[in-house]
Amino acid sequence: MLLRVRAAVAQLAAGLGAQPPAEPRGGGAGAGAGARAGRGSPPPAAFCRPAFLQLTPEELRRADDHTGRAVQSPRDSRGRLPWSTGYAEVINAGKSQHNEDQACCEVVFVEQRPSPRGWLSSREGSGELDGGRKGFYFHYWALFDGHAGSGAAVMASERLHLHICEQLRDLVEILQDPSPPPICLPHDTKTSPADPTQVSYTEDHGEVPNDAVPRFHLEKAVSHESLVIGAIENAFKHMDDQIERERASQHLAGGCCALAAIYLMGKFYVANAGDSRAIIIRNGEIIPMSREFTPETERQRLQFLALLRPELLGKEFTHLEFPRRIQPKELGKKMLYRDQNMNGWAYKKIEEDDLKFPLIFGEGKKARMMATIGVTRGLGDHDLKVFSSNIHIKPFLSCFPEVRVYDLTQYEHCPDDVLVLGTDGLWDVTNDKEVAAVVMEVLTSYEPNDPCRYTMVAQELVVRSRGVLKERGWRLANDKLGSGDDISVFVIPLGGPGNYT
Repeated sequence: MLLRVRAAVAQLAAGLGAQPPAEPRGGGAGAGAGARAGRGSPPPAAFCRPAFLQLTPEELRRADDHTGRAVQSPRDSRGRLPWSTGYAEVINAGKSQHNEDQACCEVVFVEQRPSPRGWLSSREGSGELDGGRKGFYFHYWALFDGHAGSGAAVMASERLHLHICEQLRDLVEILQDPSPPPICLPHDTKTSPADPTQVSYTEDHGEVPNDAVPRFHLEKAVSHESLVIGAIENAFKHMDDQIERERASQHLAGGCCALAAIYLMGKFYVANAGDSRAIIIRNGEIIPMSREFTPETERQRLQFLALLRPELLGKEFTHLEFPRRIQPKELGKKMLYRDQNMNGWAYKKIEEDDLKFPLIFGEGKKARMMATIGVTRGLGDHDLKVFSSNIHIKPFLSCFPEVRVYDLTQYEHCPDDVLVLGTDGLWDVTNDKEVAAVVMEVLTSYEPNDPCRYTMVAQELVVRSRGVLKERGWRLANDKLGSGDDISVFVIPLGGPGNYT
């Protein structure tokens, strides 16, 4: 009961918003849930929140208030997110001028790309829908944690799902056909035969060499799942390329971490590039669906790149790691170090080159690469440089996500099984077990068929991580410092739309 009262008060105090009608977005659709709030299009870099919140101007002002830090969520009167997904967010405590997190939630239709005559159209599983269009839908949720400006996060929230859609268009019929994917697709729509597998080597190249047949017996097996993973990875790369191309004309400042969940054909694909996190809570069990990419977790990749291309260090940094900065008086002594090949530590004789600043320095949340940035994967940051230098950071940053797959068809899920996506503002002060405890506590106080329960979970997670404003700042229930960062959370029921209508 206390949770219900608290939720009701939060709804009144926060001026909560919601989503537009739950119509699927097509491959050529507009900005979708990542579009800017309000009528018209504000100039680039204008403050905006996810369009599915549908905030009024007054609610937008409350959302931008660092003092009150009102929690924002979709309001039931304006419709619900797909699958009755819960969402909540709150602005930072003054760390940046605006909330630099962005979010997107979409249902996207992937329409088959025109294929060579007689080729894929002859395969089974055409997936033809009413109106003659061939394709399938995917559900999409994503969080973008911006830094040094919100421009990259805003653009990614508007476009990443469209890039994923575009990458999937070639796979429409392949993914619906249980047979193994073709190794090579035909490229000429005018001259391709009805069945490209029947093309003889002689027709294409003339005489058949004696060793031609054995050579082509060695083919690597490729799964449908890996095709989807590849499509998502390429979509992230195309998104990063678009930010680079348009950063000047669109005033796209900074960069962003990106965490996306795609539900397609019975499976969740969770793609993470940055330090946001996703976990599944199933029957009380916690299943990690991502890992954070920081200077510490990617130390060896960064050190190996610096070893191969020392010019990227600008003669200011060393690729070796030491437990602390080396003093000039320690030249000639032996000190602990590790390089790109080492997990453990060893001793080496200190040389002049070792006096340079380490490529990776610090530990935990204070670890930095080139004394500048605390994440090593994400989108944007094309103009980021080391302070007071001309050394670019981008060559060390990767836009490619790690994609983990969860097959929903392998388990029978109950209404309390959820996927939680959160930006680092949540995880900085709350661990996986504490999040799972809040999820179970809130869900047990609502009826299993109550679609509001997931929004209540998201709100409670944000409120508890933000804390309460006291004389000494925002404090948690245990009086420790609360999160002063932007916090954004999705809570997605694993049963899908059919179980909770």
